[in-house]
Amino acid sequence: MSAAKIHATAEVSSDATVGDGTRVWHQAQIREGAVVGPGCIIGKGVYVDLEVQVGARSKIQNYACLYAGVTLEEGVFVGPGAIFTNDRQPRAVSPDGAAKSEADWTLGRTTVQTGASLGAGAVVLPGLTIGRWALVGAGSLVTRDVPDYGLVTGSPAKRVGWVCACAERLSSDLGCGSCGRRYRSTDDGVTIAPDPGGVIGGDEE
Repeated sequence: MSAAKIHATAEVSSDATVGDGTRVWHQAQIREGAVVGPGCIIGKGVYVDLEVQVGARSKIQNYACLYAGVTLEEGVFVGPGAIFTNDRQPRAVSPDGAAKSEADWTLGRTTVQTGASLGAGAVVLPGLTIGRWALVGAGSLVTRDVPDYGLVTGSPAKRVGWVCACAERLSSDLGCGSCGRRYRSTDDGVTIAPDPGGVIGGDEE
């Protein structure tokens, strides 16, 4: 894989790590201690804060903000203007009027698991987990954990269905009409169904 390509207007800290084949576009900023894996796309104006982790082959669209405490696993999509917050009780000053410092608040940590996607303008509150291959609708306000393959929309976001790994909405029998994958119910939601023939979408035993 070729070396990372970083646009001349981007600001990447010398203490950040950017993987091979990653492209960092105009006016993006990647802060100290951040790690961006190989094969990623960091769009125009994206902000990647201190020690944020971005997994391989993730795509962060223009002007998204990933504040400290965020971990994206591999293959995560973050739409334009999406924001990950990290403080549930934000204040600029203390009750006596003194400016607050980093020592005056607790960092909220959020994990977005492999393959999940967030639509444009989504806002994610801190301390949450967005499950594998989940899909967060554009403009949603995420205030609670999202299960694997969960489809959530609204403000606050609520689960309105399940989605396939290919992003198509699953039918009532948990099948995908687009790629043929099949899923089954679990105590926590849904998971890909086993396929005895070794081809995803085949009949279950």
